[in-house]
Amino acid sequence: MKALPSLIAALALALGGAAFAHDDATLDKMKAANGGQLRAAGAQHYELVVAPPGSKGEALPVAVYVTDHAGAKVPVAGASGNVTVLSGGQKATIALQPAGDNLLKGSGAYVPGHDLKAIVSVTLPGQPAGQARFEPFGGGGHSH
Repeated sequence: MKALPSLIAALALALGGAAFAHDDATLDKMKAANGGQLRAAGAQHYELVVAPPGSKGEALPVAVYVTDHAGAKVPVAGASGNVTVLSGGQKATIALQPAGDNLLKGSGAYVPGHDLKAIVSVTLPGQPAGQARFEPFGGGGHSH
């Protein structure tokens, strides 16, 4: 029984450290499955995929893939969400609809520039809304 407090302390340290393993800097080093940017949102990861810089149109695509922290697909049937995009001095809010196993999709008029910032909000059935912030092209108006 003397080992139990030590085991509990070791588990607490291990689990506490896991929370730091999913910060933005760590996620930016990970290869996203669909070529987007990863962010943590509660118990899930969101991967945001937007049109490349320079794209033009009134119906540019937005996709959000939802996985757990181990990378397993999280079903999005019955989910809802939106993406608020800020870029080029404009703001657009795009509704997301389930479009596959773990995929939410939408489209709208936005400016996919290097200064693009986005806020993704997703509500999965029976769960509180999750939210994550993205800068898929590095922000700050840098050219690549």
